[in-house]
Amino acid sequence: MAVRETVDARKQRFGPEALDELFEGAREIVAIKGKRALRFEWKDAGRAELEKAVIGPSGNLRAPALRVGKTWLVGFGEEAYDEVFGG
Repeated sequence: MAVRETVDARKQRFGPEALDELFEGAREIVAIKGKRALRFEWKDAGRAELEKAVIGPSGNLRAPALRVGKTWLVGFGEEAYDEVFGG
């Protein structure tokens, strides 16, 4: 797998107002908190619930955030990564 773009979250912030543009074209967003993985279909996601899952206490998108095809992974969880990357 090749990395096409890397963004330094310390230099470029993504708050709630950036989610529409950021997730445009996404099919699924997987927000990982601890061992829990919350799955959202972008077109059907409840906005408040999605923001609560992907925006951290700083008011910005939680890290790491990866786009793999039409799926976004926000946060880190080994099981979710294994599922997406076939590990």
